[in-house]
Amino acid sequence: MTEIEKTLNDHNVRPTAMRILIYKYMADRDAAIALTDIENAFAKADRTTLYRTLKTFEEKNVVHHIDDGTGISKYALCEEGCNCEIEQDLHLHFHCTNCDETVCLTELKIPHINLPDGYLAEDVNLVVTGICEKCSSNLL
Repeated sequence: MTEIEKTLNDHNVRPTAMRILIYKYMADRDAAIALTDIENAFAKADRTTLYRTLKTFEEKNVVHHIDDGTGISKYALCEEGCNCEIEQDLHLHFHCTNCDETVCLTELKIPHINLPDGYLAEDVNLVVTGICEKCSSNLL
């Protein structure tokens, strides 16, 4: 059994050939990806299969959804041990306005926010926009 198959099994996701390919594709990227990126990479695959794979990954905490303010949903693999819980797994995202990539800055956790009584958080998202390290080095 490969490491990818083990990871998928650990998240109760059946490791089909397409799921393994999509996981590997995502693991080989430094930035979050959009569904259109996957569709372009797997042009011969059924779009519904690709979409369902991403949704299954999201439901099983293999990936997390990122709203980076561009209007395009992006996805990134969860780090090991992540359960996508608001209390412990939220981290900063950075969207580069130059190259249009969004990256997870998992080492920078979003602090817990005490909401007033009666408010129930369902999601927390913190995106910093600016110029990424790769682009800023090209500007100097």
